[in-house]
Order: sequence, then C-alpha cells, then structure tokens
Amino acid sequence: MNYTISPFGRAIARHAAGLFVLLSLVLTGCGGGLNVRVINSAQKKPNNVWVFFTVDAGKDKPVGGLVAEDFKIYEDGELVSLFESKQMIQNPEVAAVMYTMLLVDMSGSITESGQADPLVDAAKAFAEKVGKTQKVGVYAFDGEEKLHSVVPFTEAQGSVEGGLEGLRTYKPKDPSTNLHGAVILALPELKKELNKDRRPLKFGTLVVFSDGTDRANRHTRKEMIEELDKEDYENYEIYAIGVGAEIGKAKLEDIGRDGTELATDQARVKEAFDKMAQRIEDHMKRFYLLSYCTPARKGDHEVTIKAISTKDPHKGSGEAEYKFNSDGFGPPPECDPKTPPAFDMKAPIDGDGGGKATGGAKAGVSVKAGASVEAK
Repeated sequence: MNYTISPFGRAIARHAAGLFVLLSLVLTGCGGGLNVRVINSAQKKPNNVWVFFTVDAGKDKPVGGLVAEDFKIYEDGELVSLFESKQMIQNPEVAAVMYTMLLVDMSGSITESGQADPLVDAAKAFAEKVGKTQKVGVYAFDGEEKLHSVVPFTEAQGSVEGGLEGLRTYKPKDPSTNLHGAVILALPELKKELNKDRRPLKFGTLVVFSDGTDRANRHTRKEMIEELDKEDYENYEIYAIGVGAEIGKAKLEDIGRDGTELATDQARVKEAFDKMAQRIEDHMKRFYLLSYCTPARKGDHEVTIKAISTKDPHKGSGEAEYKFNSDGFGPPPECDPKTPPAFDMKAPIDGDGGGKATGGAKAGVSVKAGASVEAK
C-alpha cells in the first residue's frame, strides 16, 4: 500500500504491549453523519498521543479542510481542554507516503491512430494535479511481456512532463495489447517502489489507461483478477480509464474496482483523466494526523475523538473510540504536539469493515484507502 496511498484508503495494527487497542467506530450526527475511520495510533512519553484517521460523509464523499478545533477529544467521558491538550493537526506526510502509478496503453491501436498526443496532454495534466500531494510514476505497456518505465517515481514535476513528452513518438516493438499482463506486472512494481520509502504508512494507487481488450493473450483475465485479489494488494486503490469503441468489450470494471472513467472518443480523454485526478485529490484530503498531549498520568483510559463538520455540504459528526494506557506519563520534559508520531506496526489484524490490514495495523478497524503499513 505493505501500505499501498489514489497520491494520500485500509490498515490497522495492535501495539506489541497491548497499550493501545482500537475498540469501535461509531457513526453519529443528524442530517448526514460522518464516518471517522482510524488507520493507526500511538502514544509515547512524556504524554504524546497521535491518531491517524480519515473522515468522510459516505462513499466518494471525503471531508477535507477540517482543523484542530473541529475535533473534540474526550477521555473517560470528559472533554479534554483544547488548551491543555495543545491539540493540532500535523501534516500527514510526516508519517505517510503516497504513490500513484499511471499505467498507459501504448499499443499499436493508440500510437497508429493519432491518440498519442491527446493521451500525453491528458496524462501531463493528471500528473501535475496528482503530483502536488504525492509521488507519481508513469509506465507504458504494449504487446511485450514487460513494462516500459516512462517516468520513475519522483516529486519533480519537470521530470514527469519531460518523460511523458517522449510518448508522443513512442513506437511499440510489439503493437499488440498485453493489458492483463501489464496489470499483473504493475502491482508488484508499485509495491516495490513503496517499500523504498522509510515512512511507516504507505498509500498506493494504480490508474490503468487502455483503449480496448487484451489482444496478446499472454495472461488470461482470470490470472489478472487472481493477482488483483492477492492479499498484498487488497489495500491498494485501483482505477481504470478507457477510451474508444472497443472499450465496451474490455470490461475495465474488473480492473478499476474503485472506480472507472470512460471516454467514447479522443476528445473526452482529458475530461476522463481530469475526473480521475480530482477523485484521487479529493480522496487524499480526508486524511488527518491529530496530535495532542494527554492530561492522563496513570492507568487505562477510554478515549473518544469526535469530528464535527460545520462546512457545507457535509454537516454532521462522527466519532472513533479507543483505549490507551498512561502509566509513567507526565513531564519533564514538556510535551510538544509537533513531535513526529511514533507508530509501531506489528502483526496484521483483520479489519472490521471493508479491508484487511497488511503489514501490521491497529486492531479492529480497516481502511479502504489504498493503505498498508510497514514495521519499523
């Protein structure tokens, strides 16, 4: 995802000593509640607590832009003072890395039909938008039994644009379409790249562009689906973009399990890419890393974090509950909420609602966000 995070959802780990156990998710509020889903949490002396979570108002309705004051923290049923806790929202990037792989079809039906130029223009706009919040890598496929690296994962926008320009004159050695095989190769490649980053939370997204069916028949659709269904990738977000008359036969929904955009002609290719980029960008805005200084100094405590949105169109509230142990907590030194989180991911725990944590995650909750975690 490993944590494979559509650029920043499904992961959770139990602390080795059992100090931090996630109990449940509770949906509350009237007129449309919020879903608060915890990805990971940790605590550390002197009295720091961190919670990494998502907030949404339902399927495809991420809630972004919330600030520290939009969250209320209750310990043992009592509201913790905003001033005493010094709660703040940290940049999620201090603990999480987000990669999007764009896998583009450069078979003969693309390169010989004049579709390369509109594809490159659309892909450049896509990479520019998604690249603002995460690393973007671009790979191409044709009829060969391999992927062609166009742009390695990088945060340098100039490198992405330069690499994509080369696709305007791309000539496939094998003009057939190895769509199934490309997907099978892309998933472990994305996982490998994510593993290179040292941050504990990893979010990966695969976006596949194609104009038709698999013609090479190097791998069957069943083999591709079996690869997609592997536990290693169940926390990835996977989308598909299709264009052209053949696309109805391609059944791209088998690939784009988290969403598909279809364009009936070349003129709508950029529109499809723009919609997909917006979907990924919105998706990443729902991630929050809440940091605070607990007033607790000893014993086990029940904690509730309540999100309250006063912003249209997602008015409502939602909360997540958990427990932690504060034995030995308390200054000196003074607690600094700006301290980076000390997440400790251990054995994987099955999730509770749509995903299974991989690589280790806090117990009891899952994240459908292209997420996975890696032991430190």
